[in-house]
Amino acid sequence: MTPDERAQKSAEALWESDAAAKWTGIRIDEVTEAKAVLSLEVADHHCNGHGMCHGGVIYMLADTAFAYACNSRNQATVAQNNTITYVSPAQRGDTLTAIANEKSLKGKNGIYDIEVSNQNADIIAQFRGCSRTIKGHLFEE
Repeated sequence: MTPDERAQKSAEALWESDAAAKWTGIRIDEVTEAKAVLSLEVADHHCNGHGMCHGGVIYMLADTAFAYACNSRNQATVAQNNTITYVSPAQRGDTLTAIANEKSLKGKNGIYDIEVSNQNADIIAQFRGCSRTIKGHLFEE
């Protein structure tokens, strides 16, 4: 199995139980080893009292992309620490894309940068996730 085939199979296994991402409307666009691209169309139920996309929804999209990138090697991996900086508001009707890229993987600890942008390539948020590998796998090899 190639690394990208493993990443795809890992994503499929993770998606099977990912009720939160499905409920929110997140879509998986691409998963390869150490990288994930996920998207979400901002609907009415994603908007806050100001009429813009709720920051928690943007965070969830970024965090979910982070999860698929750091679990791409079929090694159970969880978040250790995450931070987000909101750059621009997202609006109802926007299509948001989160691109997660691995920056470092040393032993059980990983660092991932996730950029969330809209359909016009405007940066909406920058997210950094620190991961920790734990016991277990997503599927049997």
